[in-house]
Amino acid sequence: MRFQLLIILFCWITFQNTTSAQSGCTDTLAKNYDSNAIENDGSCIYKKLKIKEFTSIILSDTLNETSGLVEWDDHFYTHNDDTDLHLYQLDKKGSVTQKIKLNGIKNKDWEEITQDKTHFYLGDFGNNSKGNRTDLTIYKIAKDSLFDNPNIEIITFSYPEQTDFSKQKSNTTNFDCEAFIATENELFLFTKQWTKNQTAVYRLPKEPGNYQAEYLTTLQVNGLITGANYLASKNLISLCGYSKKLNPFLFLISDWKNTNFDKANKRKIKLSLPFHQIEAISTTNGTDYFITNERFSRKVIGTVEQQLHLFTLENIKEDAEM
Repeated sequence: MRFQLLIILFCWITFQNTTSAQSGCTDTLAKNYDSNAIENDGSCIYKKLKIKEFTSIILSDTLNETSGLVEWDDHFYTHNDDTDLHLYQLDKKGSVTQKIKLNGIKNKDWEEITQDKTHFYLGDFGNNSKGNRTDLTIYKIAKDSLFDNPNIEIITFSYPEQTDFSKQKSNTTNFDCEAFIATENELFLFTKQWTKNQTAVYRLPKEPGNYQAEYLTTLQVNGLITGANYLASKNLISLCGYSKKLNPFLFLISDWKNTNFDKANKRKIKLSLPFHQIEAISTTNGTDYFITNERFSRKVIGTVEQQLHLFTLENIKEDAEM
């Protein structure tokens, strides 16, 4: 009997050691990288990093409220958040090369544009003014119709957790959104929680219809999320945002599986662009990034013009600071 108990104890210890060795931090850039880890558990811890070098271009005055950004077919596409019904095509120098009118829709608060292989998705879901919108909308635009007569389908949605639709004070709601991505099968929204300083992640179908968004998790970003980019080839989501003092940052989510964001790697990187209201982000390789900021003007601070900025994470190891 004692021998059998010893065998059981040995097997249990072996199982525990094997299990603990299988999960851990799998990112080689992390301070606590575990070479024995096979499955990531979201525990990675990173050195502090601030990007200080940017190449910046002032954009046309017609884009002083640029709020979304994607790259497609060697051009950028952006839009203003509530002033007109155009998509603006830009070259890589930031010059407007084409204005595309989107007829038959409204612009109450366009806050983001994302894409998949065949469509653009334009998010009219900004909700910071009164916090009580009941017409949250995503426009699905076929790329092959973009330059002729854009074919636009409509997705509408609501947040099941929002039950109070009374008028709120400006910039106090947790049901605002300025960032989303399109994967192969669905859309993921990242909210801009004004009071909690977090972002809630929601899921929506990509097909036209009216839906209740499915809540997945909340990420502790300690800031206001304003833009998102998805790079399927690297399993990478890149979010941009800023603090309430207008200090911008990048928030990277990598090695995420299905909808389990809690076990993904999450890294926050500061951007040395003080008082820049960063609104949009794009990358095609996960190393070189483009971001845009709206025009921002205050008497004490002065004016920060609308701009397109390029920066790189190529030397991320060398630049890291404790």
